[in-house]
Amino acid sequence: MNKMMASGVLIVAFFAIIAVLAPFIAPYDPGQIDIGNILTGPSKVHILGTDSLGRDLFSRMVYGARISLLVGLIAVAIAGIIGITLGSLAGYYGGWMDIVIMRFVDIMLCFPTFFLILAVIALLEPSIVNIMAIIGFTSWMGVARLIRAEILTLKERDFIYAERAMGAGDFRIITRHLIPNAMAPVLVNLTLAVAAAILIESSLSFLGIGVQPPTPSWGNILSEGKSVMGAAWWMMLFPGTAIFITVLGYNLLGEGIREKLLK
Repeated sequence: MNKMMASGVLIVAFFAIIAVLAPFIAPYDPGQIDIGNILTGPSKVHILGTDSLGRDLFSRMVYGARISLLVGLIAVAIAGIIGITLGSLAGYYGGWMDIVIMRFVDIMLCFPTFFLILAVIALLEPSIVNIMAIIGFTSWMGVARLIRAEILTLKERDFIYAERAMGAGDFRIITRHLIPNAMAPVLVNLTLAVAAAILIESSLSFLGIGVQPPTPSWGNILSEGKSVMGAAWWMMLFPGTAIFITVLGYNLLGEGIREKLLK
């Protein structure tokens, strides 16, 4: 394991553990309002301070890690399933299927992803489920192109011809031989996509059209903090730092995997 991958694994594992153990780590209920402690700075009682309703910021940050991890992983899983399926079909069968699928990919790539997401969310009710689905359904194109390119090369290899000669069907060849051997660049792409999904969710929540309060999200904590930035610097510093470090962790992990698998 190279240094970049090790650093990425440590960061990702750290935030994953926090997310999983949130009920045990958070010292307070993230929704508990305390009028007597509105916008108090970091202290022994509230180690990251409180927000404009007196809620403990550390507890909200810990539960916010759950949202970021959940949105990132599920959105990327959706994108991966769609991209791998369509890219595999286009690469293996070619012909009219390849033309139709890849022209659809080209059309999707013509739209800036973030603005496409904004347009879809404007038509739907903002919620965690909708955010995950929308990010997933608008982020699969890169995966499709990568796996198609790999399968176009792999399907001409001798071991694929041998499988056909032994009577293996298309489904078996695609799922048992082509996809597993084409996954190296796709795995790198999906790892980097988790970081992008976390950034998109944070951006949407910051704009008020993502995860809705009182559910804590790093993005909506940032949004709450922008109006009190001068008086409560901790409301911007801590969630912003958490987003930065998490995204950095997934980027380091992705680059480390790239060096290990694609060198």
